[in-house]
Parts: sequence; structure tokens; C-alpha cells
Amino acid sequence: MTKSTKKITGADVKGFILDNAVIIMMVAVAVVVGILHPNFISAYNFKNLISNTAVRFIIALGVSGCLITKGTDLSAGRQVGFAACIAATLLQRSDYAQKVFTKLPELPIAAVVVGLIIVFSLIGLINGLIIALLNVPPFIATLGMQTVIYGFCLVFTGAQPIGGLRTDYTNICSGSLFGITWIPYLGVIALFVGILMWVMYNKTPHGKSIYAIGGNENSAEVSGINVRKVKIMVYMTASALYALAGFLLGGKAGGTSASLGQGYELIAIAGCTIGGVSSNGGIGKVGGILVGVLVFELLKIAMQFMGVTTAYTYVVQGLVIVIAVAFDIRKYVAKK
Repeated sequence: MTKSTKKITGADVKGFILDNAVIIMMVAVAVVVGILHPNFISAYNFKNLISNTAVRFIIALGVSGCLITKGTDLSAGRQVGFAACIAATLLQRSDYAQKVFTKLPELPIAAVVVGLIIVFSLIGLINGLIIALLNVPPFIATLGMQTVIYGFCLVFTGAQPIGGLRTDYTNICSGSLFGITWIPYLGVIALFVGILMWVMYNKTPHGKSIYAIGGNENSAEVSGINVRKVKIMVYMTASALYALAGFLLGGKAGGTSASLGQGYELIAIAGCTIGGVSSNGGIGKVGGILVGVLVFELLKIAMQFMGVTTAYTYVVQGLVIVIAVAFDIRKYVAKK
């Protein structure tokens, strides 16, 4: 007895192309640039791509839970920047002339990371409480938090750049596994975080509750899911990931300032949407998020190789975000 196989029709091909149009277009651009500029395909450039993608992937993983539950987090970028600034002040060299905390001894890096995650989880808790208990729309709640965090960051840094970072800190964020150029530590860390989030989304009751709330919040509540608790946990998890991303970003950059992380929430949302996380909630996969962030970063690097100025790069990125959301809405309407 043979199994019946479904024939691939023209409609199937057309649907696949439309559903993945943004990814296909950006990969096509990268291929063309690779042909025109052979240096585009190199171990150094690959490391740069992986390192940049890694930090943004972690941020996008945090934002993804908010999007799946039909929310959003516009404070992501500012939280990342603030976390980077805090990490930098705590991990400056003891002999650095402009050290912020002159009497602070050298702290273990692990302690700084854990401390950041705890502190920023509390910020996520505040976001979650405002959204879940006060019923403030996520867009408004996190927009307000974005401004508050930026203000705190300006006060904390005195609006001055922070440098003089310890080499053991910067080496974690710029080094490579076994000295292999194209396997940066950042990529390994992001892969580990991605696996943890995949397990959470797919193998735990909490993860299944996230998708249930995004699919139909009223039905989820009727079925016994504590919607408020789940939403609070989603925003706490998001902020914990922002803290880790900020720590990595600060070390990668070799210095920080209050402006670091500006607009990263938009890149994260774009990466999620391109990767199949629906802005209408209830849909999204970790693998898709990785692909979305990767191709978005690939597009940016490709434009740099083509000599596109920074101003036009922002224009193209903005158009990609709008197009990605438009295609996502088209899929949602088609399913209805």
C-alpha cells in the first residue's frame, strides 16, 4: 500500500513566494552583491554577520513573546542600551583614568550578568503589571517605559560615553570559539539562548499558554489559563533577554553611550515579522525568527558593500518593515 503524495500546484508555489517574498528578495540582493563583490563572501564578513545577528536575535526572541500575545515592546532598544551602559561601568579597568566608580573592585563577569538579568526582569515586571493589570495597551505602556529608561540612562551616564572596558569582558564579546574566525562566541551564546527559547515555546505549559493567548485570549482564559500571569512572565522574560543582549552589545562595541540600542526594537520587530511571527498574535517559531533577523542583517551588510549611504540604508530598512507587516496582514486576511 503506497502513501498518497500531494502534488505541488502553481497555487502552492505562488503562495510560498508571497508568504516568503521579503526573505526571497533580500537573499537575492545578497547573492547579487556576492557575485559583484567577491570580498562579500569571506570568513571575516561571515563572523561580522553572525556577531551582529546574534545580539539582534536575542533581542528579537524577547520581543517575539510580546508579539505572539498580540502585544509589543517599544522599550526593548532603550533597555538594551541601558544594560550595556550599566555593564560597562561595572566592568571598567581599574587603571582607567575616567573610571565611573573609582573605588569599585573588579567584579566577576558572571555576577554582573546575573545582576543585570535580575534588575531588568524587574523592569519587565513593571511593563507586565501595567499591561496585564491596568489594561494599558502594550504600545502605550512600553512607549512610556522607553522614555523613562532613556532618561534614567542619561542620568546614570551623565550623557557621557563610557570606555576603558576590561579585556576579559571584550574578549567574550569579540572572540571566537577555538580561534576559528567564523565561529564567534556571540553566535554560540545566541544559539544556546535560541535553544532554551525553543524548548520554552514548544515543550512547556507556559509556552503553549503564550500561543493560546495570542490565538484567542478569551478562549484561553475560559480554558483556565492565567492570562495576566502569563503576560507578566512574557515581559519579564523579554527584559531578561534585553539585559543579556545589552551586556554582549557593550562588550562587542568596546564602549557604550546612552544612544546605544536606539531603534533596535524596530529591527527586532521587523526580524520577527519577516521570520513569520504574526503581528496578529498566536503564530511564530524560533527558527523563523533567526532566519528573519539573519536576512535583515544580511541586507544591511549587502547595502554597505554596494556603497549605499547610511541615510538610504534607513529608508530601505523602513520599507522592508512596512512590506513585511503588509504581507503578514495579507496572510491573516486570506486565512479569514
